[in-house]
Amino acid sequence: MKILKVKRQTVYEKRHSLKMGELTTRVTYIKRYLLGLPIQTLHRYRQTYYGEVKDCNDCLLFI
Repeated sequence: MKILKVKRQTVYEKRHSLKMGELTTRVTYIKRYLLGLPIQTLHRYRQTYYGEVKDCNDCLLFI
């Protein structure tokens, strides 16, 4: 069993952009785990319809 592990997980989230409005997109999280427990989120990004990879800081979480 490894002590440190890096894992990638993709989930669907509703986001809100000023230009597009509500957007349901796939967001990929890259997390670091210690003994199976998540410690830190290293990076999160989303892929657009055209294949562009964008950082999630440009759109807000839709509540």
